[in-house]
Amino acid sequence: MKKKLFLLLCLLLAVMMMFPALPVHGETEADTELPGGTELPLTAPSAVLMEASTGRVLFEKNSHEVRPCASITKVMTLCLTFDAIEAGQLSLTDTLTASAHAASMGGSDIWLKEGEAMTVDDLIKATVIMSANDAAVVLAENVAGSEEAFVRQMNEKAQELGMTDTVFKNCNGLDEEGHLTSAHDVALMSRELITHPKIFDYTLTWIDYVRDGATQLVNTNKLIRSYNGITGLKTGTTSQAGSCITATAERDSLALISVVLGADSTDHRFQDAAALLDYGFAGWSVVVPEAPALENVAVSGGMEETVPAQIGEMPKILTRAAERGKVEEKIEWLPELTAPIQKGDVIGKVTYTINGEPAAQTDITAGADVPEITFSAAFQYLLHSFFTM
Repeated sequence: MKKKLFLLLCLLLAVMMMFPALPVHGETEADTELPGGTELPLTAPSAVLMEASTGRVLFEKNSHEVRPCASITKVMTLCLTFDAIEAGQLSLTDTLTASAHAASMGGSDIWLKEGEAMTVDDLIKATVIMSANDAAVVLAENVAGSEEAFVRQMNEKAQELGMTDTVFKNCNGLDEEGHLTSAHDVALMSRELITHPKIFDYTLTWIDYVRDGATQLVNTNKLIRSYNGITGLKTGTTSQAGSCITATAERDSLALISVVLGADSTDHRFQDAAALLDYGFAGWSVVVPEAPALENVAVSGGMEETVPAQIGEMPKILTRAAERGKVEEKIEWLPELTAPIQKGDVIGKVTYTINGEPAAQTDITAGADVPEITFSAAFQYLLHSFFTM
């Protein structure tokens, strides 16, 4: 009997070893392989694919490996520049003057001379399209007073965004000891930048001009001419960083951020970025459920017996393409509504699930005020009813 039991246990163990554990729906770890076990063909040492609306990582390869990122640094410079514009500190039509420090930048630039004036709009064009180091410094100095002060703001913003792998030393990405980030952190700041829709006016421009047409700008991101749905965002190359890119794209409400760091050539960085985006669009989709029909909800102790229920903007639910039709909704109300109720008060919620796992939730709110019954309120109501008969 013991021998049979031993043989049975050995057989069971052998069967279990043949089948790896299946992933549970909703787990937070990102994929590292294509369906069927095939590895995603990336040449770069570090990469990540993130869904923009949720920040969920869909694929990663050494995504927290700390590395230089070259001109991808300018993503954060642009974040702070657009923050300043929205705060009224800068205007696109403002004219800024290049300092001696800005004019001394090397690498990719637009050859600004000390004292040369250029609008904020043209400086952003040069920074985004041509990846101009000198233009980035002019913007930085005018936002914070100096590049040094601006870099402090960059690091503060990085901490706010949860970029725990990042230390900025300059605003343009020129190689400097200790100026480091990660693919994951680049995705986080890219996600922040695209909350400023104006950025796409620049990132989707292939050719433009500054200095009244005397200086031509050609976009360094070749994907904007070849990839379906591309929206940006920024390239970068230095001897220490290699070829880098953060590429953003959107199709059918699915917005993706693809980051590649340390590729050995510009062609490979574009191929890797496109492969990541292809993987995301093939395997994932965004579902926006229809708003449920809501009836009025009973209220106790109020001048009205019911209150209309309303629901806000429907959530975007990220789901694997194969699970697109498996989103279910459940409406839950507060146990009892008692006056007074103000318009906008939360009176319930709608929970969306996929295969029983929570996927999104949205509040149901009161669509009108319902005052509490008082002698004064009742008397006023009677008077109003009497004079409107």
